[in-house]
Amino acid sequence: MQALRRGGIDAPFPIQSAVIPDIMAGRDVLGRAATGSGKTLAFGLPMLARLFGAPSAPRRPRGLILAPTRELAIQIESALDEPALSLGLRLATAVGGLPIKKQQERIARGVDVLIATPGRLTDLLGRKAVELSAIRVVTVDEADHMAELGFFPQLTALLNKVPDDAQQLLFSATLDETIDGLVQRYLTDPVRHEVGAAPSTNAPDSAETDTTTDEVDAKTAEPDANSEAVEQTGALSTPDITHYALHIRRTDKRLVVTEIAAREGRTLLFVRTQHGADKLARKLRESGIGAVALHGGKAQNLRSRTLAAFSDGTAPVLVATDIAARGLHIDDVSLVVHVDPPADPKDYLHRTGRTARAGASGIVVTLVTPDDRDEAAQLARRAAVTLTDVDVRPGDPRLAEITGARRPSGRPLADPSAPVAAQPEPPREAPRFRSRPKGESRPHNKKRKPGAARKPAR
Repeated sequence: MQALRRGGIDAPFPIQSAVIPDIMAGRDVLGRAATGSGKTLAFGLPMLARLFGAPSAPRRPRGLILAPTRELAIQIESALDEPALSLGLRLATAVGGLPIKKQQERIARGVDVLIATPGRLTDLLGRKAVELSAIRVVTVDEADHMAELGFFPQLTALLNKVPDDAQQLLFSATLDETIDGLVQRYLTDPVRHEVGAAPSTNAPDSAETDTTTDEVDAKTAEPDANSEAVEQTGALSTPDITHYALHIRRTDKRLVVTEIAAREGRTLLFVRTQHGADKLARKLRESGIGAVALHGGKAQNLRSRTLAAFSDGTAPVLVATDIAARGLHIDDVSLVVHVDPPADPKDYLHRTGRTARAGASGIVVTLVTPDDRDEAAQLARRAAVTLTDVDVRPGDPRLAEITGARRPSGRPLADPSAPVAAQPEPPREAPRFRSRPKGESRPHNKKRKPGAARKPAR
């Protein structure tokens, strides 16, 4: 409790109140919660409490958390680090993009809870660097996203190595038919809890540690075929998000995006492609806006520097692909912009979930050109989102009123995520020679003996 209070948390959130008693009782749990609802602590705290008091052998963790992305796994470790430390439990992450040897050495020293991506954990198992035979509690986080990324074969292979009597927890922002097979195959008599907006509303999200006081959905879910106990927790409002469709001319799009990015406050711009993210971030910096790009094509150290620059305000604008739509917890993102509208309503909802966190309000705008009108309208219907349509131009007062857009400085900026250049070595001091008067010959240190031959020049 002291560790939680140091993090500013002094009361449980609805998803935590709902699932912690069942997890502590040893029940298998199927959980869904909307953005900012505190799912990480919901499954992480009771996992730590259940593992407390027993040692873990080298290479044999007793708790396992599987996450689809590196960023989410690292954030889960960060969220659980203080509570684990207070109980004397050890955490470790095993993710791709970082040196596997260091992860291997860490696991060899012994960890209580391993937080891993399926691919890296599979690699470690192949090296016999870890065993899953001692696992007592396993959590699958963002199971639906793992299905979208094609991780299901690896995921099922990993779960098959976990003891049959291990407690199974499955958490996601959206629970749909893509994970029914997992539920039926691995969860025994699961309790289902759904907290937050209904599946057709605005804000599913990945598991993160937040302080949003979301209430609980009144919509009753259909019982799972393998579940005798299906529980719901009673009714609640959606996050305070206002959605706009800004209709623009195609030729005005770049200027409109630039003016929006020049606003005050932390801004997240979503684009479709990695090349588009890099190009837009570079153009914004040329206009005097501190922008960084995040996508799956960047090395892990660069992605970490990019997120750090966005988190500490060095770069107020993050241009990202859908890699940032899940598992990214940054406080005070007041505006999310769909520069390129997503193709899937679920992606729209996950992008939207980056704002209005921790009880705050947020604005989401979609830039709609004449060619995109039908697609944007259909996307809104499928996501059950009500859009306010507004026609805007660069410099339009309505654009400034909605987004805070303003004209950028125009003074180019360096990339805030670039590594600090090493200081150049000072030049060596040239040797000093005594100057001789003009016409004076160089003195000889030794006199040649008469008749001795001169040494050849080297």
